[in-house]
Amino acid sequence: MTRHTKIVATLGPASNSAETLEKLIRAGVDIVRLNFSHGTAEDHVARANTVREAAARVGRPVGILADLQGPKIRVGKFAEGKVTLENGARFVLDANCPSGTQERVGLDYKDLPRDVKSGDVLLLDDGRIVLDVEAVRGAEIHTVVRHGGELSNNKGINRQGGGLSAPALTAKDMDDIKTAASIGVDYVAISFPKSAADMYMARQLMRAAGGKALTIAKIERVEAVASLDEILDASDGVMVARGDLAVEVGDAAVPALQKKMIRMARERNKLAITATQMMESMILSPVPTRAEVSDVANAVLDGTDAVMLSAETASGKYPIHTVEAMARVCLEAEKSHEVTLDREFLDRVFTRIDQSIAMAAIWTAHHLKVKAIAALTESGSTALWMSRLNCGVPIYALTPSAEAQTKMCLYRDVYPLLMKQTHTDRDELLYDAEQLLIEAGVVEKGDLIVLTIGEPIGTPGGTNTLKIVRVGEYGRPTAG
Repeated sequence: MTRHTKIVATLGPASNSAETLEKLIRAGVDIVRLNFSHGTAEDHVARANTVREAAARVGRPVGILADLQGPKIRVGKFAEGKVTLENGARFVLDANCPSGTQERVGLDYKDLPRDVKSGDVLLLDDGRIVLDVEAVRGAEIHTVVRHGGELSNNKGINRQGGGLSAPALTAKDMDDIKTAASIGVDYVAISFPKSAADMYMARQLMRAAGGKALTIAKIERVEAVASLDEILDASDGVMVARGDLAVEVGDAAVPALQKKMIRMARERNKLAITATQMMESMILSPVPTRAEVSDVANAVLDGTDAVMLSAETASGKYPIHTVEAMARVCLEAEKSHEVTLDREFLDRVFTRIDQSIAMAAIWTAHHLKVKAIAALTESGSTALWMSRLNCGVPIYALTPSAEAQTKMCLYRDVYPLLMKQTHTDRDELLYDAEQLLIEAGVVEKGDLIVLTIGEPIGTPGGTNTLKIVRVGEYGRPTAG
């Protein structure tokens, strides 16, 4: 319970088994990612069940993130599986081509010829291959290869500078949202949103399907960067999806954008996940590169809620080693994280009672140097607000809701604990909270702690009381 930054791990062939999942959770995984680009609905349901069973055996809460595929803007298949494109060669992207050759290949996104024009630059396979568009003739995009290389089946296509019209939510995504709702996932990540409207639609579809998942906008398009304020307002969090984003805006622009997105998310009480190639070399190596260590540490120092692993845990040779290495890096980086609470409070305005109590709690905890903050919360909102400012004190979110507990697994600095609510008396509940923290081994008699609670008891969004207590100073309250 000492690591503040959370770890998201993607499931796949290397990590699907119950035994491996249990080891991953023990190594430090807080959220598992179900990649809906692969597998059937039945596969995802089975994986979610396995995750929950493994978490129960380990005795740690683990959240579930469903990551939607989004629009597939990819080349088709080649007759021989792949070709090698030479610099200066002519190559045609043909929406009507059934089987690719050395000269042309099909498109799974048939409207691509309408979105590009002469002079555009197309980047294939995450920018490894660069094509200059010479002309568009009907369903054919005629290009000249600027930077060649090996091109295989179904590699992605980006237009430099963005501007492709493919909708964020495809028919498959809409079906997958229904599956995610039936699983009861905690988060759903929307791929390639261009505007707030994409995020509102995803939320509406999730609610219509009976799901309560929070929405994460994957920032991958130029248009999304330009509309970041509106997208954040329409979302519960963002994912800094550095792969496609780097292709569209240029790799040199990504580090500054990462810092900007994380800062904006925290200022708006939203969540932030940093993703893509964080420990890429560990797909094949049991140790990370020094550059990867610095990358993860930098994201931690930026204030990200979570760092994410993709192929490293989905298909890599060393999924457990990778999580352990990432956890070590997070812990070390957090030791040097500067506490700037007083400065962060400047120019902040609180208009809600529950948010004001949350802010008062972290201010008090920081200046009194208390051992812990305990937030008794129904929905998790109080703990989220507290976690947006770094006060240097761990936040224990005590909730009677298993659903709220797994959602809070993504909140930086927050450790969610399940607490049965057996009475409605405030003092009784605060005493139970104190005992739970003692049993969890996070406080002991004599420690000073800050407690927050709402009355009437059991009302979401009703936090209105702050209490400072010394652990063990009072016994159990007596009725009457």
